[in-house]
Amino acid sequence: MDGHGSGPGGSVGLLGRDAECARLDEVIAALRAGESRVLVVRGAPGIGKSALLHHVESTATGVRVLRATGVESEMELAFAALHQLCSPLLDRLEGLPAPQREALEAVFGLRGGTSPDQFLVGLAVLSLLSSASEEEPLLCVLDDAHWLDRASAQILGFVARRLLAESIGLVFAVRRTEPELRGLPELEITGLSDVDARVLLGSVTNARLDQHIRDRIVAETRGNPLALLELPRGLTATQMAGGLGLLNADTLFGQIEESFLNRIRALPEQTRLVLLVAAAEPVGDPVLVRRAAERLDITLSTALAGGTDGLLTLDERVTFRHPLVRSAVYWAADPEDRRAVHLALADATDLRTAPDRRAWHLASATVDPDESVALELERSAVHVRTRGGMAAAAAFLQRSATLTAEPSPRADRMLAAAEASLRAGELGDVGRLLSAVGAGPLDSLQSGRAGVLGGQVAFASGDGAGAITMLRDAARRLAPSDQRMARETYLTAWGMAVSVADQDILLAVSRDVRQLSPVDDPGPLDLLLDGCALLVTDGRAAAATTLRRAAEVLTEITVDEVLRWGWVATGASSAVWDDAGMRALFTRQVQVVRDAGALGELPYHVATLGYALAWSGDFEGSAATIAEGEAAAAATGRPMPPYTALRLLSLQGRELETTELIGATVQGSAAAGLGMGITAAAWAGAVLYNGLARYPEALRASQGATHLSEPWLSTWLLPELVEAATRMGEPDIAGDALDRLVEATGPFSTDFAAGVEARSRALLADGPEAEHLYRVAVGRLGRTTLRPELARAHLLYGEWLRRERRRVDARAQLRTAYDMFVSIGMAAFAERARRELLATGETVRRRTVAVSPGEELTAQERQIALLVRDGLSNPEIGTRLFLSPRTIEWHLRKIFSKLGVSSRRELRDARHQGAYESAPD
Repeated sequence: MDGHGSGPGGSVGLLGRDAECARLDEVIAALRAGESRVLVVRGAPGIGKSALLHHVESTATGVRVLRATGVESEMELAFAALHQLCSPLLDRLEGLPAPQREALEAVFGLRGGTSPDQFLVGLAVLSLLSSASEEEPLLCVLDDAHWLDRASAQILGFVARRLLAESIGLVFAVRRTEPELRGLPELEITGLSDVDARVLLGSVTNARLDQHIRDRIVAETRGNPLALLELPRGLTATQMAGGLGLLNADTLFGQIEESFLNRIRALPEQTRLVLLVAAAEPVGDPVLVRRAAERLDITLSTALAGGTDGLLTLDERVTFRHPLVRSAVYWAADPEDRRAVHLALADATDLRTAPDRRAWHLASATVDPDESVALELERSAVHVRTRGGMAAAAAFLQRSATLTAEPSPRADRMLAAAEASLRAGELGDVGRLLSAVGAGPLDSLQSGRAGVLGGQVAFASGDGAGAITMLRDAARRLAPSDQRMARETYLTAWGMAVSVADQDILLAVSRDVRQLSPVDDPGPLDLLLDGCALLVTDGRAAAATTLRRAAEVLTEITVDEVLRWGWVATGASSAVWDDAGMRALFTRQVQVVRDAGALGELPYHVATLGYALAWSGDFEGSAATIAEGEAAAAATGRPMPPYTALRLLSLQGRELETTELIGATVQGSAAAGLGMGITAAAWAGAVLYNGLARYPEALRASQGATHLSEPWLSTWLLPELVEAATRMGEPDIAGDALDRLVEATGPFSTDFAAGVEARSRALLADGPEAEHLYRVAVGRLGRTTLRPELARAHLLYGEWLRRERRRVDARAQLRTAYDMFVSIGMAAFAERARRELLATGETVRRRTVAVSPGEELTAQERQIALLVRDGLSNPEIGTRLFLSPRTIEWHLRKIFSKLGVSSRRELRDARHQGAYESAPD
């Protein structure tokens, strides 16, 4: 609490705060108008934040108020503040979608099960608050939010950024801007004006002060209300004549604490112990404080008979005059007294309902290593981890390791703490723990685990090559004792090597894998790893059988395996040129991730699905997945490289947007050491310029990336290089690219592989052979869903026929190509086909992109319209886009208005994307 004066909301408490009160009144007015508002009230301790929060609560008539307060000693207890805030709404859980309901039940300890995704919890809280706000506006007040446990702070920051059309307000009071709240609207609270500060000072000083004394006190306290009220307490005018010690910003709050300590020291010993019990107990539960006091042979009625000088109130909740009182009481106490109080609180805490809090009290009461306490902390870490509190699990495990005497178990617990810290995104903590672990003796398994963690930290820090070296070393150490973990480590390293785009590193990792002992009964991931390694060391022909088997069984991997390895599992169906398998696998993986509520993993998986949809010419679907991925990335704070957007834009022939994104991707990828991004940019440039028939630029783009023995971008770039090189009269370059393409396609008999290979071969052939190859390409690609590739085969065939002076035959192929490009939305290729048709002597009416009503929609509105078209309900759309159903309804009203429709049925019948329309040439 940060109140002061005659009461948090009294006239003294709000003295000089008219502008700040008006800003908070705007929040309430917005809620009553059906709008949402978020405000972070920031200011130093004692500046009056709590008084302002009390004001907004007291004026919120007709608004339901939920409140939670951060407590410093509770920061390690995951979701403590969130539970405090949402407890009054738990009767509404049944109305949430099942995955969201189960996620909240898990984090609040109402059910067991696996750890829920943090962002699914955030979406569930958003839905819960939105549901409550439908009955009456809702104001959530978070005091001392700088002391929220990290899990709660992350969730509430997520919710604050997703509010739009709900009657929900979130008001935080913080001393400093916390990372989870950064970027939200702020109201900075500074000291009172000199005039108001003098009035406040006069209200608490009995003696008349000389003006220069008064001015000096006002200046030294910087208008801080709590300092003005507290520091002069008990001083005579003579004592105050010397000022308050020329306070600076660093010492002011220490002086305030010292003032509180002087009052604390004047209290009887048993009263001071009661204050210490209350300071060590984070919940503010008077029953628990009473029970703990009794275990210390303290009777509350006796200990508090003389009062607490206004420092502590025991009512329905235990509250301190100010958080500085709590910290002053706690840290000024004798360490032995603190341990005794924590032990009493542990004894008084119910093991069944609050095992984690009990374990934390036990740890705080323990100095020397104690295996029983360490084990209880370890159990609590498991418990909070299943609730999704990774940061809290790491804290429990770190404390458990500190209390562990034996070196080997201590190392295991420190490594487990590091693993939890990594999952919580605390890379600094991981590095510190690894340094501590490395100082002691480790067995091969522990050393390997440490190496894996070090490699993951290095990769996240931008050192891709160093990370892979560390992972290779770790895998070698793991292999004798845990081959499963060794193989998983190599799979991670292989995927990283592809991302870095270094052929030498990729070859080194693959050779390591080839030296592993064979697995007796290989599973899907074993087949994937072995196939990928063989592809690099021995070529696709040698890897073909293994990769086919992997592609067949990867559709059966478990949910956990999809979440951990789905990012590299996409390689198998790509490697064997199975377009239907690609789309099926990518679609399944997206659905698995959605069903699991693993929203943090969603951006990558929808990106891969977007690739498959673009390959098929479903540009509308691809754009929708891109938008969904961007929404997920924005909501989770985990941006994805724009590779899918590059692919789509280049196929559409949108030159300005493609080139701008290529530039940004190359710059970002180079800075991050991710060569795959440079390859993605090169592929996009090659497709764009081939479509525009600007072959010198297409050739330069095609040659702008390092070729890797991987099944994705490096391979898909080759047909573009063949086309650009042949058009530029560079047969040697085209021939070399064709050889590499044939090495990739030759071992596979799919229509995808055969069609792309035949189309590329035809570019280097003459006469009947060329025509045969073009016919094969059209025939084989015609049996796939790859409409853009088929259209390009018709285009190349038609161009060849025109150059053979077979105008009638050429017109048929070129007309087919033109119509397909128009239908798909490939503007640049369509214009190239149109020019070729004109060259045959045919009259062609230019088709331009018509401005349809749907083009008035924003990207998000377009996505919502598409999801409505697909039959999704508002709650389902909200889950996809991390928005509340109420916000979806708000967007739909705008969409209806823009498109001139009045129902979902009419919207489903409307066209939402610009299409080519006939226009005079």
